[in-house]
Amino acid sequence: MSIADRLFQSKQDLSKKNLEEGATFLEANKANEGVVSLESGAQYLIINDAQGATPSATDKVTCHYHGTLINGTVFDSSVQRGQPATFPLNMVIKGWTEVLQLMSVGSKWRLFLPAHLAYGDRHVSAEIGPNSTLIFEVELLGIN
Repeated sequence: MSIADRLFQSKQDLSKKNLEEGATFLEANKANEGVVSLESGAQYLIINDAQGATPSATDKVTCHYHGTLINGTVFDSSVQRGQPATFPLNMVIKGWTEVLQLMSVGSKWRLFLPAHLAYGDRHVSAEIGPNSTLIFEVELLGIN
């Protein structure tokens, strides 16, 4: 087997492993108190609810967030950087676009996103492998 074939097989194995672990995690997680499951497969838990405005998919939003894998590995965090992020809501991963439209400004939610609502089968970083289920704690600070 060539090096390219071994690398391809390794990615395929990791992809399958991540899908299986993510499905197992999400299945167990939806039984946890307060977790809401959406038809898309996204799940969320309200940490702090507010009564502010809600964004539409075409709005720019400002958020603080902390992203981890299901094993707890941190892969990105505006909180750790001490700088909130601003971005068009329709230019981020599908799970964010979907769930943040349900949030009110001032709310803080924990999002549990299956791979198809995150980065799919792409291997996007050293931490985020193909078909990774992601967890984000998101505080919606404003709609710009």
